[in-house]
Amino acid sequence: MSLKIIKEAVAGKKMMCPKCEKPIQKFEKYAETVDAVREGLGFTDIDSRGSRVTLTCGNEGCDWTERTEFWSQYITD
Repeated sequence: MSLKIIKEAVAGKKMMCPKCEKPIQKFEKYAETVDAVREGLGFTDIDSRGSRVTLTCGNEGCDWTERTEFWSQYITD
């Protein structure tokens, strides 16, 4: 779910760079984060409610890049 939101925000130019205030051009190294793992007899449950991604501005003259779990703060409506 998070990957879809990130892809749509970048493609729709709704994810903004905090440094130059222009749309972020790319993202990479997307990964789901694991909050908890529970194991029992024949039972394994994994809670994964977050994701981490590397955002890169990519606009001319701006070298901003950040690896973050809080990527949603860069999305504008």
